[in-house]
Amino acid sequence: MKVMDNKFWKDKKVLITGFEGFLGSNLVKALLETEAKVVGLDIKTFRKETILCPQDYKKIVVYKGSVANRNLVRGILRKHSINVIFHLAAEAIVSRSQANPLKAFKSNIAGTWEVLEAARLQGNVQAIVVASSDKAYGSHKKLPYREDAPLIANHPYDVSKSCADLIANTYFHTYGLSVAITRCGNIYGPGDFNFSRLIPDAIRCILFDKTLKIRSDGQFVRDYVYVDDIVAGYIKIAELLRKNNLSGEAFNLSDEKPITVVKLLGGISKINLCGNKLKYKIMNTAKYEIKKQYLSAAKARRVLGWKPRYSLEDGLRKTSRWYAEYFNKQ
Repeated sequence: MKVMDNKFWKDKKVLITGFEGFLGSNLVKALLETEAKVVGLDIKTFRKETILCPQDYKKIVVYKGSVANRNLVRGILRKHSINVIFHLAAEAIVSRSQANPLKAFKSNIAGTWEVLEAARLQGNVQAIVVASSDKAYGSHKKLPYREDAPLIANHPYDVSKSCADLIANTYFHTYGLSVAITRCGNIYGPGDFNFSRLIPDAIRCILFDKTLKIRSDGQFVRDYVYVDDIVAGYIKIAELLRKNNLSGEAFNLSDEKPITVVKLLGGISKINLCGNKLKYKIMNTAKYEIKKQYLSAAKARRVLGWKPRYSLEDGLRKTSRWYAEYFNKQ
């Protein structure tokens, strides 16, 4: 799988919302290897917890503000004549969405319609990739989820992603906007500073010889995808969106190898960071979380020619080494 078409990206003006976040910063890094002109929008900027370095910031145009700020978003698109949009900005933490649903709805739902409406009015945006989520599907008995499964989410974060997903769909069907949707498995890798997530928290606990607290009963099932593979999928969708008439399509990105929490932690333990063993405690306090959830990526493999390059073992090893270096625990 060819990762990037440098000819496509040459002189493209690219807006990445949520560019300092985990996925956004990795996407910025990838695009800076091309001749694309990157513009970043985020609610926080120049934060300490990002993989972006000073040299990266010198190569991009940075805007600070909310993606739900209508005048800001429209002004960015007008000023820079944006060609490609990766809309990643969102309240991404489930627990925060449950505690403050209106904030999540404003960011995840209103933020999406503001970006898409700005693109509709601007008229020269060639490709928009909107980050939905596997959570948008809600809970289904039939697994793995395929792209034609109904979106039947019930709880704040999940519903906010379902709504964003449907809004993107209507902007294609009603206005012909060149937009596609991604629904990904659990993304992991270097630069994830949301330690409420399982993998970075587990690695940090090993490095500092702490006990990991597991919210679930340890038997929840998920699929996990290395961040570089997700970045490759986003880039491929943008490149092919108009060329292959993919507007209005949704794509699952998954390694298609679901695993329980306990088995995943066993894989992390085998890496033997600092000679420490992972200690964990089952809390079984998780609320409103889906017990089993994983995706079929058959469509992405067939239509995009995409497939994960990193096995879970390889990805966890690379991720663990990165955090060990970051925390000076090598």
